[in-house]
Amino acid sequence: MTDLAGLDLSCPLRHVAIIMDGNNRWAQERGLSGVAGHRTGVENVRNVLNASRDYGIEALTLFAFSSENWRRPKSEVRGLLTLFATYIRSEARELRDRNVRLRVIGERERFSKGLRKRIEKAEAQTADGDMDLILAVDYGGRWDITEAARTLAEKAAQGELDPAAITEEMFSEELCLADLPPPDLCIRTAGEQRISNFLLWQMAYTEFYFASCYWPDFGEDAFALAINEYQSRKRRFGLSSSQLLLSKSEGA
Repeated sequence: MTDLAGLDLSCPLRHVAIIMDGNNRWAQERGLSGVAGHRTGVENVRNVLNASRDYGIEALTLFAFSSENWRRPKSEVRGLLTLFATYIRSEARELRDRNVRLRVIGERERFSKGLRKRIEKAEAQTADGDMDLILAVDYGGRWDITEAARTLAEKAAQGELDPAAITEEMFSEELCLADLPPPDLCIRTAGEQRISNFLLWQMAYTEFYFASCYWPDFGEDAFALAINEYQSRKRRFGLSSSQLLLSKSEGA
């Protein structure tokens, strides 16, 4: 159980996104294979999911495998996809029992037929959950935006849509996770400070937190530090501090 002492839960997080980085380096420093690092990283997902539930987080999106990761050595890619398939198979029932809805976003076309069926089965099995666990696998933010643009272009070409009528809201509705609020907080582990083509549109006003530890070491205490840091910030969404206070008072 996560220790909530000292955390201000009056300003709860709805959606947290995490770039799980550093599995390989964690393994190398211990003389282990890269796959061993990824395996430990997968096990850590349970810890962070438990903490997220304790904090009342509604959606947790994890960047598990980017569209650029296909460039890695074939043995590593094969190991990553095997771990992903194993996680889907072994965790679906537990996620269902804990009312967690599993969702997978990404292209999927490059996955085997068997893996695609496994994903669909797990999503159906957990569909009634009240918390979302989203795994971004073979996902890229540019791909997401391109697919949304293609969908709107096809509608316009068929006469279903006036291009001049397209709005940001209409575009957002064609993106992955259109039914969820944008991430309030994005965490990246292993000291890297970039978003690596992750949820590019959705994170326009997301707060970022960069943890120095590798993903396998990012436990509940590290998660609590990230949330404390988030709660110390003022989210102004383009307004000045005084304008933000005024808008809050008018909305009260």
